Amino acid sequence: MNTRFQEIQAGITRIDVEYTRPGFAAAWLIREQERAAFVETGPLPSVPILMEALSRQGLAPEAVEAVIVTHVHLDHAGAAGELLRHLPRAKLYLHAQGVKHLVDPSRLVEGAKVVYGEAKFQATLGGAVPVDPARIHTPVDGESLDLAGRALTFFDTPGHSLNHLCILDTATNGLFTGDAFGLSYREFDGGRRPLIIPATTPTQFDIEQYRATVARLAALQPDWIYLTHFGPLPFEPGLAEDLDAQLQGYRRVAEQADAQATVADLTTALAALTRTFGDRIGAPDGPAWAMFAMDLDLNAQGLAIWRERQRKAAG
Repeated sequence: MNTRFQEIQAGITRIDVEYTRPGFAAAWLIREQERAAFVETGPLPSVPILMEALSRQGLAPEAVEAVIVTHVHLDHAGAAGELLRHLPRAKLYLHAQGVKHLVDPSRLVEGAKVVYGEAKFQATLGGAVPVDPARIHTPVDGESLDLAGRALTFFDTPGHSLNHLCILDTATNGLFTGDAFGLSYREFDGGRRPLIIPATTPTQFDIEQYRATVARLAALQPDWIYLTHFGPLPFEPGLAEDLDAQLQGYRRVAEQADAQATVADLTTALAALTRTFGDRIGAPDGPAWAMFAMDLDLNAQGLAIWRERQRKAAG
C-alpha cells in the first residue's frame, strides 16, 4: 500500500513529503470540483512528490489556484518557488512578514545551515528558489480564499514564528496548523490521547504568543487539526491543555537553568519534561522516543534564544 498519499476526507489528500524520514512532514492537496490548492510545500526536493499528488487526482497544473504556506521555514515553504514554476495560474499565499524571505531566500538558507549544519541542510532541505513578488498574496487575519465555493480562512498565529498563518477549512471544520499547534507523531498513538509537543525552533519563538495562539485555535472548536508534523488528528481540548502546560514547563526550564547552561543541557531537560507528559497520557514506550531527538534539540535552541531575549529585556 502506498502510504505517501492518504485520502483524508472531503477532497483533502495528505502528502508525505518524506523530509528526514517517512511520517515526519506533510503537505496537503485540497480539491474542490476541478480546482485545487496546496497547503505547505515541504522542502525543495518535494516538488516531484507534490506534482505526483496532483496527477493522481487527474488534475492539470492549471487547476491549482493557490499554494499556501503557514510560514517560511524551509521544511514548510522551501519548495514554493520551484513549485510555482510548474503551476502557471497559482498564487502564493503567505504572511506579509514572510514575503522578503521567499523573494530573496538567501538569508533563510544561510540561517537554516547554521541551525541544521551544512551536511544535513544539503541532504534534506537543498535550498530554495526565489519567488516572483507578482505571484504573492498576503492575506490579513480573518480573510477567506474562495476555492469553488469552499472557504479557506486565514488566521494570524504568532508564537512559533512571527510570520505564521493557520488556515480553517470550512468544509471539514479542520485547521491546517503548521507548527502553531505543535508536533505529534503517529508512532505515539495508543495512549489516552495523542502525544503532542510544542515546536519552539529558532529564532522567533515566544512563549506567551505561542500560548495565546494555542488558546485561540482551541476556541475555534475545530473538528480536526491537520498537522504538518504529522497528519490529521481529531481535535480535543486536552491537546491544547497539554501544549499549554508544556509551554509553561519550558518557561520553568529556561528560568531555572544555570546561566551557563548549554543547549545540550536544555535539550536534556526538555526530553525529561516530554517523557513526563508521555507517561501521563500513557504514550507507548520504546525506541520510537529517539524520533524526538532532532525536535528537542531545535526546541532547546529556540528556548535558549528566547531566554536570552528575556534577559536583555530585563536589563
